[in-house]
Formats: sequence, C-alpha cells, structure tokens
Amino acid sequence: MLVIDTVVSEQAALAAQELRVVFSRLRRRLRELAASDDLTSPQLAVLTRLAKDGTSSASVLAAQEGVRTQSMAATVAALEGAGLIERHPDPDDGRRQLIRLTAAGVDRAGSEREARGEWLARAVQERLTADECATLLAATTLVDRLTQP
Repeated sequence: MLVIDTVVSEQAALAAQELRVVFSRLRRRLRELAASDDLTSPQLAVLTRLAKDGTSSASVLAAQEGVRTQSMAATVAALEGAGLIERHPDPDDGRRQLIRLTAAGVDRAGSEREARGEWLARAVQERLTADECATLLAATTLVDRLTQP
C-alpha cells in the first residue's frame, strides 16, 4: 500500500499509483509485441534508445538503462554480432568507443517501433469509443505535463 504523505492528498496518491500500474502494464504489453524473437528486451531497449538518441557509449547506455557496464557490454556485443550496431573510437577520448546503429539496426528499430505503434492504434480504435478516445487524447496532455521539470 502506498504511504500517503500529509502534503499529498489521498486522491493524488491513488492516481499516481494507478498511473504507474497502468503504464507498467502497457510497457510490458508493448515489449511482448516485439516482432523479433531473436533479440532480448535489453537488446531491444538499446536499439530503441540508439534510434531515438543517436550515437552513445556503452557506459552512457548502461546508466540510462540502469544496468551494470558489464551487462551492457554483453548486450552491445550481441547487437554487434547481429550486425545491428557498430563501434568506432571516440575522437575526443581514444579509450572510449562510440556505438551507433548500422543501416540494418535503423531498419530493425523502425520496424519494431512501427509494429508497436500499429498495435496500439488498432487497440485504441477497436476498444474505445470516440468519446473515450478524445478523453485519452486529453489525458496524454496531462501525463506529459507530469514529465516536465
């Protein structure tokens, strides 16, 4: 049970808890939809992050994904072996390697994103009324406001 701070209303605490549960469930469902059986969730997460953010290093990726550098090294090695990423020396620090998607990695990340987007659009259309869809759209504005600093 969520401990309610005297400053936080019971309604706000309940909304926060429900929001976390629903978004966790949605995130799990979207991960299940991954078109690839040959990539793990961490590998898909790295592909997605590189597609979104561009070139990075293994240590930065590890920090962003909340894993140890050694774990990220294994993930990066698997993606490199699959031809989805490539490494090259950092021009500013020769000890570090930068990681970027190959053309195949860009294609794979795009197809994964497209499959998840299509499923979600179809689910919204099939499971919600037009009024519910409008409410959902309005709610995304509120959720986005929660993500702002």
